[in-house]
Amino acid sequence: MTSVSIKVLLADDERLVRSGFRLLLDLEDDITVVGEATNGAEAVELARATRPDVVLMDIRMPRLDGIRAAAQIVEMPGMEQVRILILTTYDTDENVFEALQAGASGFLLKDAGPAELLHAIRVIAAGDALLAPRVTRRLISQFTAQRKAAQAGEDRLAVLTEREREVLTLVAQGLSNDEIGAALFLSPATARTHVGRIMGKLGARDRAQLVAIAYQTGLGQYTEQH
Repeated sequence: MTSVSIKVLLADDERLVRSGFRLLLDLEDDITVVGEATNGAEAVELARATRPDVVLMDIRMPRLDGIRAAAQIVEMPGMEQVRILILTTYDTDENVFEALQAGASGFLLKDAGPAELLHAIRVIAAGDALLAPRVTRRLISQFTAQRKAAQAGEDRLAVLTEREREVLTLVAQGLSNDEIGAALFLSPATARTHVGRIMGKLGARDRAQLVAIAYQTGLGQYTEQH
């Protein structure tokens, strides 16, 4: 028997799921289940009380979902060493990104086999990150698509001067020529000339198309919060 045991906290609102995990983990000499949480809020409290090495965290739970619970746990003082392994039946990109942004160290689908789950716990406990193979493929594909889209946007906007980019950003916010002129200390006529040149360079037939182009290329995204 190993001298150091990996302390695991189970967080899932389904009793059968928790029971299945416990039966599997209790057979391992190097893993000890230190608690079971039925919802996210309970997971946060039990994590504070038991200081586990790994939390097996379901995403969809009552009171507090697994992603928000994970974020709270990793932000607790003295809990820096706790690792969160997200377990879910859903492998959507949104869940993956939200889980990683919340501080999760791993993401595993519930249809994973026992050997894969045990491996994931040991990998996470050792301080490494782990993603299910098909989740990793989706992430790589998404990042690649995002990078290509960003590059395509930059290429399309490469024909614009810095001033024209500023004007296009304001067009994307819905500003009129007068308002653009006031914002950039230009006359309305000069602002109108800039807009006309931008439309010609980007092949846009009207201001609505300019707004669409701004968002398609990522330029308009920086203005959404204003």
